Amino acid sequence: MPVFPSEEWWSEYVEKINLSEAYKKSAEAWEGDISFVFEAEPDKNVPEDVWAWLDLWHGECRDAYVVADPSSHKAPEFEVKGKIPSWKKVIDKKVDPIQALITRQLLLKGNMAKVLKSVKAAQELVNCATTVPTEFPE
Repeated sequence: MPVFPSEEWWSEYVEKINLSEAYKKSAEAWEGDISFVFEAEPDKNVPEDVWAWLDLWHGECRDAYVVADPSSHKAPEFEVKGKIPSWKKVIDKKVDPIQALITRQLLLKGNMAKVLKSVKAAQELVNCATTVPTEFPE
């Protein structure tokens, strides 16, 4: 079972996104790249921030990878950042992704109005994450 947010977990997540008809339909008008930032938690075996990048385009993930050096990577249109327990709440569907942003459990850099126009697509990204067998660092 892949450990969140490892490269192995990320690869399986991207596969789930591209297999999801619900995501394709809900995100058919979405254009934009997103970086997900999983903040360091040394006490949970996450010694440094993990940056992952998605190129989302009209219901498809055209490219995705864990970013080795965020300082040399182009800035994404959106960045969502948070600690592992906050991401776990979203993936476990204990907190809606938009609620997590509004309550600042996850922090967004980018145009919130554009995100709010695509709430269903955000929820479908979470639905894809819930289908990845996941072990969270403890």
